[in-house]
Amino acid sequence: MKVFFVGAGPGDPELLTVKAERLLRNCKCCIYAGSLVSPGVIDLLPERAEKHDSAALSLREIVSIFRKGQEQGIDIVRLHSGDPVIYGAIREQMNKLDRLGIGYEVVPGISSFQAAAAALPTELTAPEVAQTIILTRASGRTPLPKDQELDRLAETQATLCIFLSTGQIENVVNTLAQYYGPDCPAAVVYRASWPEQKIIEGTLDDIAPKTLSEGITRTAMIIVGRALSRAIPASKLYDQGFTHGYRVGS
Repeated sequence: MKVFFVGAGPGDPELLTVKAERLLRNCKCCIYAGSLVSPGVIDLLPERAEKHDSAALSLREIVSIFRKGQEQGIDIVRLHSGDPVIYGAIREQMNKLDRLGIGYEVVPGISSFQAAAAALPTELTAPEVAQTIILTRASGRTPLPKDQELDRLAETQATLCIFLSTGQIENVVNTLAQYYGPDCPAAVVYRASWPEQKIIEGTLDDIAPKTLSEGITRTAMIIVGRALSRAIPASKLYDQGFTHGYRVGS
């Protein structure tokens, strides 16, 4: 018996990995992350599969399902939104499985930050502008380490992909504008790749009111950085005069 921590991806079932789809279609028991997993992904589960919405479950209740699977000798799919290793809260589950002697495996999925960038569409890195992407969140009920607060990260001028923070968007943009400038490009993507996906683009000066006017306060990705600008210098990788290991520039 094994527990598979499976990445459900951002929402679109076609963005699942082949392995994730195979596990879902052959699943006998699945614990899924409530409304964060799209109905289209849940529909891949067999009709007879045992299904548990983890939104209302405690860790103890989740572990009891693991124990039951162990007793019955069946694998369990623990379905997390996006990629399980990013804000997936899987470490505490793994610790319990270690104590129970139950094996587990992680099946990665496309993260919402990738789906959001694809939806815009944009590239999160740009030559001489941003060669670093930071995945982070605003401090809230889960505080951030002091050196990882947004004002410290903003000093890097990297592209920031900010999870779980749309409900604090006014505070987020006010903090970042001091470092990136109010004219810095910013975007909010609500439920990237879902049928109800919404894309809001602007700058740090106006992205908050635009987002709030749409009633978006959760389940959205905030992306900030100069790399989002269409006016930045293009990569020289395919420039006719650029020489690299496979081509001599003219």
